[in-house]
Amino acid sequence: MSSNSQELLKSFDLLPDIEKREVASEIIRRAFSIDQKVAVDEKQLGVLYASFAQEDRNLAEEGMEDYEEGLTTEDIP
Repeated sequence: MSSNSQELLKSFDLLPDIEKREVASEIIRRAFSIDQKVAVDEKQLGVLYASFAQEDRNLAEEGMEDYEEGLTTEDIP
């Protein structure tokens, strides 16, 4: 593996999980573009999405808590 590839993998490891998913989604989108006519296994995609469901709910809850805290601090004179 080239040193550039190793550096790229190291920098990827430093990303927060949400950004890792965004990068992975973009790679998948480009790798499986419509031009390549790749068959998609809907069951496998369902399993993958389900595996992230709880984490997504947790992130959404954390986001709402942060939003509520921000609103509370704005309201305090």
